[in-house]
Amino acid sequence: MSDIAVAHTSSPFVTAYPWSSGFGTKYTNPGTLPTSNSFGVAFSPDGNDIAVAHFLSPNVTAYPWSSGFGTKYTNPGTTPPSTGRGVAFSPDGNDIAVAHTSSPFVTAYPWSSGFGTKYTNPSTLPTNTSFGVAFSPDGNDIAVAHFSSPNVTAYPWSSGFGTKYTNPSTTPPSTGRGVAFSPDGNDIAVAHSSSPFVTAYPWSSGFGTKYTDPSTLPTGNGLGVAFSPNGNDIAVAHASSPFVTAYPWSSGFGTKYTDPSTLPTSNGNGVAFSPDGNDIAVAHRNSPFVTAYPWSSGFGTKYTNPGTLPTSHGEGVSFFPPPVNGFNPAFAHRRLLL
Repeated sequence: MSDIAVAHTSSPFVTAYPWSSGFGTKYTNPGTLPTSNSFGVAFSPDGNDIAVAHFLSPNVTAYPWSSGFGTKYTNPGTTPPSTGRGVAFSPDGNDIAVAHTSSPFVTAYPWSSGFGTKYTNPSTLPTNTSFGVAFSPDGNDIAVAHFSSPNVTAYPWSSGFGTKYTNPSTTPPSTGRGVAFSPDGNDIAVAHSSSPFVTAYPWSSGFGTKYTDPSTLPTGNGLGVAFSPNGNDIAVAHASSPFVTAYPWSSGFGTKYTDPSTLPTSNGNGVAFSPDGNDIAVAHRNSPFVTAYPWSSGFGTKYTNPGTLPTSHGEGVSFFPPPVNGFNPAFAHRRLLL
């Protein structure tokens, strides 16, 4: 048993469900909602918390999580200064970072069942509006996907930002919209808004030489990217049909998997694999706003839509708990208790 949450653009702005090879009955909405359109959502690694990045102050809202939303945590003492577009917890659960639309473009805090005092901004900032943020699986690095060249910026992480890593020698060619590390931490991928729509690199405390582009590209602007928990696959949510495209991954892109037989209905804005790697979900623009499939080296037959749909454009999707290095002890422990 797991859970799945969708960030979306009208009240209640975040919707969550139990997950067991399909959507269960929707959880009750939070008692205090995010303040406006939500664009990103993430569960903490231990599954005890959930955070939502959204439009309007405080731009990030977080709650305890225990098969449903608890009472909202106090807002950060220093809030992100503008619309939150993406949010991520560090793998040890001790930190949280928010990508947002005005300087410093990324803001991070200690996390201990609530926000601590904001970390000092990076000495070299991302160059413009940030849309996605991710920690490496070992927690030693953090990457931000953003508007304006180099379109992705990365830093060492040790309870705060270190000195910016050198930009990739071949940068993504346009706005970075999503970023993800592979579960073993050896690779990093960026979804972006012009061809080839996804760009990937080896990662070893910095960017290696860009991998060859996929032989069959996603068909439109890359808006989200995710690796499977075992690191054998990579999926891109994008504009233009089929709205999600997936490939085998082995230090580079393999031959594109067959498209789902039933496609998401519109632009894919976010994509996530379930913790056990047996399922994949896409948040997208038109009803039903989230679409999910079994996954076994390719898309299975679409799961039935949720009984109660998200209320508007799906912008981000996350499973509880997020996989770390392809395995999550919290999930394994919970499985034993169920």
